[in-house]
Amino acid sequence: MRGSLALTILAAMTSTALAGGGFDIVVPNRPGVPIIINGVDASYAVVESAMGLARNDSMVPTVYGGRPIDPEPNVGHYYPSLGHMPGYGRLEVEPPANRRLPQPAESYHESWSARSAPLPAQSSVPVDPPPVIYAPQFNGPQPLPGPVPRPPRPRGP
Repeated sequence: MRGSLALTILAAMTSTALAGGGFDIVVPNRPGVPIIINGVDASYAVVESAMGLARNDSMVPTVYGGRPIDPEPNVGHYYPSLGHMPGYGRLEVEPPANRRLPQPAESYHESWSARSAPLPAQSSVPVDPPPVIYAPQFNGPQPLPGPVPRPPRPRGP
């Protein structure tokens, strides 16, 4: 008996959903982000309408259990979409001329500098150069530095 009653209710709900009539419960995808329909927060509320792809006409949805929202946010910020002009400038108050002035701040000075490292001392031409410059002696090719090769060992009996 209970099984047939549950099956009947399930079939009635499925056929109503397929027909596109009845009502829908609005569940937002992200918690804290309201679903607004015609100026009413419809989050977790019942919405009745005859809209859909299968209908050429549509009726205004009716929201049951929604909360009306304020169309203009009641905050002290400037929203260009509201159409109001912002206040001009900032609120400045001119202090009186005979007020007590604060103590002057202590002096502060910092400086930075950068320079290249000094060049090493360079040799210059002597004041009294010798009259003749001797060239170094050349005695043929010089051996490369490294281990000295050994002469081959004689083979013998």
